[in-house]
Amino acid sequence: MDKITKTAALPESAREFGFYVDGAWRGGRPLFERLSPGHGVPVTLIPKCTVEDLNEAVAAARRAFEDRSWAGLSGADRAGVLLRAATILRERRDEIAYWEVLENGKPISQARGEIEHCIACFEMAAGVARTLHGDSYNSLGDNLFGLVLREPVGVVGLITPWNFPFLLLCERVPFILASGCTIVAKPSEVTSATTLILAEVLEQAGLPAGVYNVVTGSGRVIGQAMAEHPDIDMLSFTGSTAVGRSCVHAAADSNFKKLGLELGGKNPFIVFADANIDDAVDAVAFGISFNTGQCCVSSSRLIVERSIAAEFERKLAEKMTRIRIGDPLDEETQVGAITTDAQNDTILGFIAKGREEGATLVTGGNTLEIGGGRYIAPTLFSGVGRDMEIAREEIFGPVLSSFHFDTIEEAIEIANDTIYGLAASVWSQNIETALTVSRRVRAGRFWVNTIMAGGPEMPLGGFKQSGWGREAGVYGVEEYTQIKSVHIEFGNRAHWIK
Repeated sequence: MDKITKTAALPESAREFGFYVDGAWRGGRPLFERLSPGHGVPVTLIPKCTVEDLNEAVAAARRAFEDRSWAGLSGADRAGVLLRAATILRERRDEIAYWEVLENGKPISQARGEIEHCIACFEMAAGVARTLHGDSYNSLGDNLFGLVLREPVGVVGLITPWNFPFLLLCERVPFILASGCTIVAKPSEVTSATTLILAEVLEQAGLPAGVYNVVTGSGRVIGQAMAEHPDIDMLSFTGSTAVGRSCVHAAADSNFKKLGLELGGKNPFIVFADANIDDAVDAVAFGISFNTGQCCVSSSRLIVERSIAAEFERKLAEKMTRIRIGDPLDEETQVGAITTDAQNDTILGFIAKGREEGATLVTGGNTLEIGGGRYIAPTLFSGVGRDMEIAREEIFGPVLSSFHFDTIEEAIEIANDTIYGLAASVWSQNIETALTVSRRVRAGRFWVNTIMAGGPEMPLGGFKQSGWGREAGVYGVEEYTQIKSVHIEFGNRAHWIK
């Protein structure tokens, strides 16, 4: 597919994929039929792999790591493969975006923008591959010299979720590869297509066999087996805090594998009275509606200064009613479909709970019937108590709760009143206010007078129960390395036994 038209056509039949192990495509497994969440028609057929398939993939990744076909290359050679992959991704951008939309339900314009970010991740990782380094110590005396080496951690198990199947994959894979590690990837069973397409891209770019493998199937079977697998050296998981906790237990009970976890969020969007109100209104509407609110860094808690709260909520409600909801394949769509039936039910359950608990529904809260898909209007609640479920639980949908404050101390207290610490945003024209809040709110990513901005140079990750470790940038390559101290003696060693 060379070009996506204004409203691209649906495929005539579901596309069947294989899974990918040791540089070869495999099949012969029962298939999972994925229906497009925006259209209700079959779009892909994905293999239900077995634990035996996983074991073969891990063995292939282990062989590829131990034979040094990737880890033994120079940083320049690894960078070359990553740059070629970036070129191929640019050539296949529209095709990859198309399949992302069909399985996930996000708007095509958003999907295409995400692929551009993915290309940038490969280019960034290529640069880090060439500059990754250790350290030396010339301070140990004339007879001893110290080196600190960074070595790849080994075989990495990578479990990615359904909300950003390709984006989150590419915020990890190129950085893992830059470190010299090998990968066994398991995408969500409902959004596996683009993870498999990346295997085609990497093979074409010249990645050696066994370095990138993909097994597909359920989290309960394949994901759990990955967390428990004794020959996976590190597990990178993105998803819910509850499942992240189970990964910690599984790692402890198996081989104490290293973990990288990006988990849930209940992110504050703090607005002071001196902010540019129109900019802040637009940003919070975007922040709660982007990817249909199915976003771990979604701005789901509006914390607004009381003196402007009524005006702010009025302008916000009016703007939210003008968001274009519709067919994800339409270029004009801003909010697409809810990705799964289960998530649709969860979001509607939280909306009902918010009403039951006494919050005021300002706008939204309703479903929309569009072309056989699942759609929920962006929703704003006011008068939300801090102990209500909609205030504390990650809804993972387009549902925003509004809180009011009088002082900067109160704003910071409300912002930090959560088990999560993934992201936050503050809006103020006063630099002292902005810096004070950014330093005291506990979150791994922070935006001042903007939202969801940045690039692959910046690290990603959370505080508290939002996760461990960092992805992307230099930190995202170092995360997949381990440190070795080397001590080199000069001359004759002084004998201990005389």
